[in-house]
Amino acid sequence: MPHLDREHVASGGTMRWAIDSLPSTLNAFQPMADSSTERVTGATLPSLFTLDSAARPQLNTDYLEAADVTDKKPRQTVVYKLNPKAKWSSGRKVGAADFKAQWKALSGKRKSFSAARNAGYDRIKSVTKGSAPNEVKVVFRKSYSDWKSLFTPLYPTSVTAHADDFNKGARASLTNSAGPFRVKKVHEDDTSVTLVRDKRWWGDPAKLKRIVLRVVPRDERQKALASGQLDLAEIDVSTLRRIVRAHKDGGGGDAKSEAKERGEHREHGRLTKKQTREQARLDGQLRDIAVRHAFEPAYTQLALNGAEGPLADERVRRAVARAIDREAIAKHALRGTGLPVKALGSHLRMIDQDGYADNSDALGDQDVESAQSLLAEAGWKDGSTQSKPTEGADAKKADDGKKASREGAQHSSSHNRAGAAPGVAPVSAAEAARLAGQPLTLSPVTAGQRASLLEQAARVQMDKAKESGSDRKVRKARAALERATHARAGAEELRLLSDGGAKMMRTKGGKPLTLRFVLPAGPGSQSIRATGARITKALNKIGVRAQMKKVADEDYFANHIAQGDYDLALYSWPGTAYPATDARPIFAKPAAAADGSLLVEQNYTRVGTNQIDQLFDQASTELDDGARNDLIKRADARIWAAAGSVPLYQRPQLVGARDNIANAGAFGFHTPRYQDIGYER
Repeated sequence: MPHLDREHVASGGTMRWAIDSLPSTLNAFQPMADSSTERVTGATLPSLFTLDSAARPQLNTDYLEAADVTDKKPRQTVVYKLNPKAKWSSGRKVGAADFKAQWKALSGKRKSFSAARNAGYDRIKSVTKGSAPNEVKVVFRKSYSDWKSLFTPLYPTSVTAHADDFNKGARASLTNSAGPFRVKKVHEDDTSVTLVRDKRWWGDPAKLKRIVLRVVPRDERQKALASGQLDLAEIDVSTLRRIVRAHKDGGGGDAKSEAKERGEHREHGRLTKKQTREQARLDGQLRDIAVRHAFEPAYTQLALNGAEGPLADERVRRAVARAIDREAIAKHALRGTGLPVKALGSHLRMIDQDGYADNSDALGDQDVESAQSLLAEAGWKDGSTQSKPTEGADAKKADDGKKASREGAQHSSSHNRAGAAPGVAPVSAAEAARLAGQPLTLSPVTAGQRASLLEQAARVQMDKAKESGSDRKVRKARAALERATHARAGAEELRLLSDGGAKMMRTKGGKPLTLRFVLPAGPGSQSIRATGARITKALNKIGVRAQMKKVADEDYFANHIAQGDYDLALYSWPGTAYPATDARPIFAKPAAAADGSLLVEQNYTRVGTNQIDQLFDQASTELDDGARNDLIKRADARIWAAAGSVPLYQRPQLVGARDNIANAGAFGFHTPRYQDIGYER
């Protein structure tokens, strides 16, 4: 994200910033708080420490003059010296009462407060006024290394003193704030939040007069940026490519060929001249949009459920992990983003984070022979009775595919004018419906032919539906297009999985080594499913069959990952500046509950060890930075060795920004300084 000094930023203006959803609450400590909540509170409430781009906590001098550990024995003591200018919008000074009320609300002792977490606050013994004016003294019962994470954001006593105010009062409004902006209104009707410059703010005045956080779905942001309805928005790789292309050729490229290059399936099939001109106009407007990129503080991992089944054996988990080429997966995921292509080597720190170390040696790099040896050691034998397709059979299959393509091509010239896909004979809507009900063949060539037929028929159906003016027929045509899209995705997965012949399936006690691979089915999950297909192909080479199951996005995490209803899964976790605290529940060893169930916290792989827990416990009390970093590295190496999760890559953060927007874009770990965001002079 480019930085511009304040003197080069104009005063005034409104910036429209895309968010995924309206915040369900403005209380960041409630379970339903999300990234939209964080965006609002970051601009309106005190943050005692902010993060730089390497995730190092920095004293925020707008609120603090100093904050130091003044004693370590007999108890850790921290003294905060507050900026005497710091006041709530009510006019009352920020003080010890606010610290004390927040501690009490988040300590975990008051069950009437619906708090999502109490980490760190549960270790505090007392909060009092300090010996000097504007000082707050916090004494801990047990040493806490991540004390800088506390009291950010800091709420006034009007929110934290009483359970009813905490649970309900700050859900839709913040009547008392202390930041460069204040919440003017949460607009339920047009799904936006308006923040306005706070005239009572004592620090550098906000450059912008107003920030409007607008809910815009990801697939609509390209058009919203091009048409001037948005100034700042996280985007996907396809939008990035469109913006890059617009800068290269002025947005005057052929819209139809560009759509085909991106693999888009348009509802209207053919683009009319009017639609082509409109697309070109929008593309031309993308020349005013810049792409800003950084690594997101989050990573994608392969999760291996060790609760039961074959993956309960550590040797099988390690074999699965060693079969995967993480570098190749990272290359596919990060290609075209403008970021370094590198596999992530840590569960606890990100590549761009201070203290990052690659500890993946504890598991080892891709090694097919080693993976096979581990499976044999675990009792999974190489099935030697299973037949392989002959080279002749493979050649015949390829020839059949080529023949089908040639036959389709003979019909294409007479039907392309009707919207047929090149090389594919047109079929009726009834025939398309019959094809849609057929099971997918294991032949990638045939599956691709089937997908092309469905797509071509659906396009013809859409053209006729639009001509008829019937909404019902248009809806049916859209459904047909969706089926065609799914068929195309399935054919692509089969292509990736096909490697010239099945490998021997490993068996044990007559049972094959088969794993359930759960993946999201939503339209924004294509890259995740492609990664899943590559992993499945790699496992095929060591005799492991991964059966891919696609589930609805709304069910994916709650009903499968959290419930343990999977063997393999792909999902992401956020990175953190405070791994000793925040990462512990993700990797803690599950404990048995009184009813016999497992208490897994956030460890959805159900894989953990006593040694990992002990290292986290030590790191959370270690006040020396060097010693704490060493403990975190040792914990990470143990996590790698346990092979419950395999980090693949740090996610890209891509942001489209109006090219004259200053000090905003892809922030990465960096805490936004909202008062400096604005437009270049």
